[in-house]
Amino acid sequence: MLLGGTAITALAAFSYLRPTGASIAAEGDFPFKLTDAEWRARLSPDAYYILREEGTERAFSSPLLDEHREGIFACAGCDQPLFDSATKFDSGTGWPSFYDFIPDALGTREDSSFGMMRVSLHCSNCGGHQGHVFEDGPPPTGLRYCIDGLALKFIPA
Repeated sequence: MLLGGTAITALAAFSYLRPTGASIAAEGDFPFKLTDAEWRARLSPDAYYILREEGTERAFSSPLLDEHREGIFACAGCDQPLFDSATKFDSGTGWPSFYDFIPDALGTREDSSFGMMRVSLHCSNCGGHQGHVFEDGPPPTGLRYCIDGLALKFIPA
Protein backbone atom coordinates (compact mmCIF):
# COMPACT_ATOMS: atom_id res chain seq x y z
CA MET A 1 0.00 0.00 0.00
CA LEU A 2 2.84 2.36 0.86
CA LEU A 3 4.56 1.61 -2.47
CA GLY A 4 1.32 2.19 -4.36
CA GLY A 5 0.90 5.59 -2.72
CA THR A 6 4.49 6.50 -3.54
CA ALA A 7 3.98 5.53 -7.18
CA ILE A 8 0.82 7.64 -7.45
CA THR A 9 2.62 10.62 -5.89
CA ALA A 10 5.54 10.21 -8.33
CA LEU A 11 3.20 10.08 -11.33
CA ALA A 12 1.40 13.19 -10.13
CA ALA A 13 4.72 14.99 -9.74
CA PHE A 14 5.76 14.07 -13.30
CA SER A 15 2.44 15.38 -14.59
CA TYR A 16 3.01 18.62 -12.69
CA LEU A 17 6.55 19.02 -14.06
CA ARG A 18 5.50 18.34 -17.66
CA PRO A 19 5.74 21.51 -19.76
CA THR A 20 2.49 23.29 -20.42
CA GLY A 21 1.51 25.83 -23.02
CA ALA A 22 2.49 25.94 -26.66
CA SER A 23 5.19 23.68 -28.02
CA ILE A 24 7.90 24.87 -30.38
CA ALA A 25 5.91 23.21 -33.16
CA ALA A 26 2.98 25.52 -32.42
CA GLU A 27 5.09 28.60 -31.69
CA GLY A 28 7.70 28.44 -34.45
CA ASP A 29 7.66 29.71 -38.00
CA PHE A 30 8.49 26.65 -40.10
CA PRO A 31 8.40 26.10 -43.88
CA PHE A 32 5.85 23.24 -43.64
CA LYS A 33 2.66 24.48 -41.97
CA LEU A 34 -0.72 22.93 -41.26
CA THR A 35 -3.60 23.99 -39.05
CA ASP A 36 -4.14 22.09 -35.83
CA ALA A 37 -7.14 20.35 -37.43
CA GLU A 38 -4.99 19.32 -40.42
CA TRP A 39 -2.27 17.95 -38.08
CA ARG A 40 -4.88 15.96 -36.15
CA ALA A 41 -6.26 14.52 -39.40
CA ARG A 42 -2.77 13.68 -40.70
CA LEU A 43 -1.36 12.01 -37.56
CA SER A 44 -2.48 9.26 -35.22
CA PRO A 45 -3.37 10.51 -31.72
CA ASP A 46 -0.07 9.10 -30.36
CA ALA A 47 2.01 10.68 -33.14
CA TYR A 48 0.19 13.99 -32.63
CA TYR A 49 0.99 13.84 -28.90
CA ILE A 50 4.71 13.37 -29.64
CA LEU A 51 5.19 15.63 -32.66
CA ARG A 52 2.87 18.51 -31.75
CA GLU A 53 2.68 18.36 -27.93
CA GLU A 54 6.26 17.20 -27.22
CA GLY A 55 5.21 13.92 -25.64
CA THR A 56 7.24 10.72 -25.35
CA GLU A 57 6.35 7.17 -26.27
CA ARG A 58 6.88 4.23 -23.94
CA ALA A 59 10.42 2.78 -24.05
CA PHE A 60 10.87 -0.35 -26.20
CA SER A 61 7.50 0.19 -27.91
CA SER A 62 8.69 1.32 -31.36
CA PRO A 63 9.02 -1.18 -34.23
CA LEU A 64 11.76 1.13 -35.59
CA LEU A 65 13.97 0.01 -32.72
CA ASP A 66 14.62 -3.19 -34.69
CA GLU A 67 14.84 -1.54 -38.14
CA HIS A 68 18.33 -2.25 -39.50
CA ARG A 69 17.92 -1.98 -43.27
CA GLU A 70 19.65 0.70 -45.32
CA GLY A 71 17.55 3.78 -45.81
CA ILE A 72 16.44 7.08 -44.36
CA PHE A 73 14.50 7.90 -41.22
CA ALA A 74 12.24 10.86 -42.02
CA CYS A 75 9.94 13.07 -39.97
CA ALA A 76 6.55 11.38 -39.60
CA GLY A 77 4.91 14.80 -39.77
CA CYS A 78 6.32 16.20 -43.01
CA ASP A 79 8.55 13.51 -44.57
CA GLN A 80 11.76 15.55 -44.29
CA PRO A 81 14.80 13.20 -44.13
CA LEU A 82 16.39 13.42 -40.67
CA PHE A 83 18.74 10.45 -40.18
CA ASP A 84 20.68 8.07 -42.43
CA SER A 85 20.41 4.45 -41.28
CA ALA A 86 24.23 4.24 -41.28
CA THR A 87 24.23 6.42 -38.13
CA LYS A 88 21.72 4.29 -36.18
CA PHE A 89 22.98 2.26 -33.21
CA ASP A 90 21.54 0.22 -30.34
CA SER A 91 21.80 2.43 -27.26
CA GLY A 92 19.89 0.03 -25.02
CA THR A 93 17.62 2.89 -23.94
CA GLY A 94 14.45 1.68 -25.67
CA TRP A 95 14.24 4.42 -28.29
CA PRO A 96 15.76 4.55 -31.80
CA SER A 97 19.16 6.20 -31.42
CA PHE A 98 21.53 7.83 -33.90
CA TYR A 99 24.98 9.38 -33.51
CA ASP A 100 24.48 12.02 -36.23
CA PHE A 101 21.73 13.62 -38.31
CA ILE A 102 21.36 14.88 -41.86
CA PRO A 103 22.74 18.47 -42.01
CA ASP A 104 20.16 21.21 -41.35
CA ALA A 105 17.39 18.67 -40.66
CA LEU A 106 17.04 19.33 -36.91
CA GLY A 107 16.75 22.31 -34.62
CA THR A 108 17.37 22.37 -30.88
CA ARG A 109 16.22 24.17 -27.76
CA GLU A 110 16.76 23.83 -24.02
CA ASP A 111 14.19 21.68 -22.25
CA SER A 112 13.85 21.94 -18.47
CA SER A 113 10.84 19.63 -18.10
CA PHE A 114 10.82 16.86 -15.48
CA GLY A 115 13.24 18.84 -13.31
CA MET A 116 16.29 18.30 -15.53
CA MET A 117 18.12 20.21 -18.25
CA ARG A 118 18.12 18.54 -21.68
CA VAL A 119 18.38 19.55 -25.31
CA SER A 120 15.15 18.96 -27.18
CA LEU A 121 15.15 18.21 -30.93
CA HIS A 122 12.63 19.29 -33.55
CA CYS A 123 12.28 18.91 -37.31
CA SER A 124 13.56 22.07 -38.99
CA ASN A 125 10.84 21.80 -41.64
CA CYS A 126 7.64 21.41 -39.57
CA GLY A 127 8.78 21.92 -35.97
CA GLY A 128 7.66 18.43 -34.95
CA HIS A 129 9.23 17.24 -31.69
CA GLN A 130 11.61 14.33 -32.31
CA GLY A 131 13.29 13.62 -28.98
CA HIS A 132 16.46 14.73 -27.19
CA VAL A 133 20.23 14.67 -27.69
CA PHE A 134 22.65 13.46 -25.01
CA GLU A 135 26.44 13.44 -24.76
CA ASP A 136 26.81 9.69 -24.15
CA GLY A 137 26.87 8.35 -27.72
CA PRO A 138 29.51 6.47 -29.68
CA PRO A 139 32.32 7.88 -31.83
CA PRO A 140 32.75 9.79 -34.01
CA THR A 141 30.38 12.40 -32.49
CA GLY A 142 29.96 11.15 -28.92
CA LEU A 143 26.29 12.16 -29.20
CA ARG A 144 23.11 10.12 -28.85
CA TYR A 145 20.08 11.44 -30.68
CA CYS A 146 17.34 9.64 -28.74
CA ILE A 147 14.25 9.77 -30.97
CA ASP A 148 10.63 8.76 -30.49
CA GLY A 149 9.83 6.08 -33.08
CA LEU A 150 6.37 7.57 -33.68
CA ALA A 151 8.06 10.82 -34.74
CA LEU A 152 9.80 8.94 -37.56
CA LYS A 153 8.99 6.95 -40.66
CA PHE A 154 11.48 4.65 -42.35
CA ILE A 155 12.09 4.90 -46.09
CA PRO A 156 14.10 1.86 -47.33
CA ALA A 157 16.95 2.48 -49.78
